[in-house]
Amino acid sequence: MTLQLARGPSARRIGLAPMIDVVFLLLIFFMLAASFEREMSVPISGGIGGGEEYEGPPRLLDIGAETLQLNGQVIDASEVLDAVKSLTHASEDTVILRAGDGADLQRLVDVIAILRGGGLTNLVLVE
Repeated sequence: MTLQLARGPSARRIGLAPMIDVVFLLLIFFMLAASFEREMSVPISGGIGGGEEYEGPPRLLDIGAETLQLNGQVIDASEVLDAVKSLTHASEDTVILRAGDGADLQRLVDVIAILRGGGLTNLVLVE
């Protein structure tokens, strides 16, 4: 009788096919999970140009970090559309927006969205 020695586990090669499958599954997952939407843009004017004259009552809206002022009078954000519309005769009337110190961009965009949602189309942003 001869004794046979047990050999250690044979060295297996790791197959790359399962790893490639996982990589492709991750690629498909991230492609489906990503959003390919267009960014929203807010059209505003940088000033009155082309020889246009400002007509009507003053419509200066100061946008602060916590407050809104229309022609120097503090107003609530929920009342801004009605207050500005009371000073305009048509939707094309100029409304001047001025962002104050501490006002972030999102607050400015929110106020512009409120005014545009109310039909005001001629918004001018000044420093």
